[in-house]
Amino acid sequence: MRFALIAAALLAATGVARAQDAAPAGNADNGKKIFLAVGCYECHGRDGQGGAFNGPAPILAKTALPFDAFKQQLRDPSADMPPYAEGVLPDAALADIYVFLQSLSGPTPAKDIAILNH
Repeated sequence: MRFALIAAALLAATGVARAQDAAPAGNADNGKKIFLAVGCYECHGRDGQGGAFNGPAPILAKTALPFDAFKQQLRDPSADMPPYAEGVLPDAALADIYVFLQSLSGPTPAKDIAILNH
């Protein structure tokens, strides 16, 4: 499972992705509502910035994970995250959340943070 997530992240980082890994059609506004309603923000922050509540939660804004790996992580988490079965969070809702997360600006590179470049 962890190997699959690492492999998916490497593929995404190198720009090598399969057709089924393409971002799904979804609604970012609805994704934000779902992200907040099901409590994702409690660990990952309201803007997907990540956090440390109850252990480290990864940054999700502009995630490099392809959709299939993102979906797999939600269905069968590799860490302390609770699983979200399809009956609780249907694939269409996951697509909306994914599109919302991709619409966010993502982390600011260290080189663009003035205080870190003195």
